[in-house]
Amino acid sequence: MAVIPGDGIGAEVVAAARQVLDAVADRHHIELDYTGYDWSCQRYLSQGSMMPADGLDRLRDADAILLGAVGWPGVPDHVSLWGLLIPIRRTFRQYVNLRPIRVFEGVTSPVRGARPGEVDLVVVRENVEGEYSEIGGRFGRGFPEEQAVQEAVFTRAGVTRIVDHAFALARTRRSYVTSATKSNGIVHTMPFWDEIVAERAAGHPDVRWDAEHIDALAAKLVLQPERFDVIVGSNLFGDILSDLAAAVAGSIGIAPSANLDPTGTFPSMFEPVHGSAPDIAGQGIANPLGAVWSAAMMLDHLGHPGAAAQIVAAIEASLLDPATRSRDLGGTADTRGVTEALLSHL
Repeated sequence: MAVIPGDGIGAEVVAAARQVLDAVADRHHIELDYTGYDWSCQRYLSQGSMMPADGLDRLRDADAILLGAVGWPGVPDHVSLWGLLIPIRRTFRQYVNLRPIRVFEGVTSPVRGARPGEVDLVVVRENVEGEYSEIGGRFGRGFPEEQAVQEAVFTRAGVTRIVDHAFALARTRRSYVTSATKSNGIVHTMPFWDEIVAERAAGHPDVRWDAEHIDALAAKLVLQPERFDVIVGSNLFGDILSDLAAAVAGSIGIAPSANLDPTGTFPSMFEPVHGSAPDIAGQGIANPLGAVWSAAMMLDHLGHPGAAAQIVAAIEASLLDPATRSRDLGGTADTRGVTEALLSHL
């Protein structure tokens, strides 16, 4: 596995995830070999690039990639993301971004009606095209008529494969898909998206589905979070909805994600949803559960579902006690305390 701790709390949560991985791997007789890379905003500030010119080639033969966080004050976010995270996703065709959301026992959601055991959903985000394209530019810089143009790119192949993935995933869960759209206002790409969703749904008659405009969907995700099972959305919509859903679940600090190449041709990448959190970096209070849950998703992807399930069970057990919950979840534990609790439960 390639390990990129990245910036800020990334190194702290990755260290915790590795401890948990080592413990469960020892129990299940899984051999893990880590190769670490110091690619980060600090590298950019000292050497002028987030990663070396041959960085992607170094990652290509890994079985998986574990990433901590990217971003730091003084380096614009578009520089840090387009210099590391996005090239990895696109070069390795990681077109599925999975973001599971649960309200766990012991965690109080800020949403009154979001109860443990009822809120359990997955956001399936298209990860390599859509609104996050490289097509566009700025014209007339500095003049009153300055313009900025950004083109969204939706391909039939890209939309088809992410929608198929969402329907296949729903079959393993509660067989319900919600498609995020905005075809009443975005006149070309969203009707195209809707047409393909309807086409692919016809091939999955056993899965119930509907479509929601993104503004109404954002409201319903807060008002009725228990209603949803699998939500599929474009790059932008999936990005926003998954952070909103993580907040409904109690904290973005607990949220994991997987960037998958379902074909297995290239390595997939696993990372917590939270950022580098410069405001708490170095204080030892970061919540490591997002990284740990991401590591569990990585083990499951690599063919070790039993080991992955034990990590999730340890997360569930640790969250029951305020003494082993981090502060963002209403507990009192620091990063080390959460990690030690997980190891104890394992």
